[in-house]
Parts: sequence; structure tokens; C-alpha cells
Amino acid sequence: MPKLIRIMIQLPEELKDQLDGLKQQGYTTSGFIRAILDRELQKPEFQPPTEDGNGSRKGRR
Repeated sequence: MPKLIRIMIQLPEELKDQLDGLKQQGYTTSGFIRAILDRELQKPEFQPPTEDGNGSRKGRR
């Protein structure tokens, strides 16, 4: 398994409540967020940053 890095984000309370509700379906918050990120970052319109640090965002802000 690759080395994991911890990140911290702030969420509105309502969104956190929805994430907590996923536990009844067998999801952990971390697992759900990882799955969403994996799916979204695999989309063709996502382009990772180039070596100079600039990436194309094509309408994403």
C-alpha cells in the first residue's frame, strides 16, 4: 500500500452530518472521500499540473 498522507478540511455541519450518515451504509468518511477523489481525478477533463506548476483547469475554479 502506498504511503498515506493526512489532510484536514473544514466542512459545514450539514455536510459533516451527511458524511456521518454514510456509516450506516458501511462507508467511513475517509473511504468515501478517497473514492470520490479517485473517481473525479480519473475524468478526462482533469489535467494534473505540469512541471512548471501550471495545470489547465478548463472552467473549473
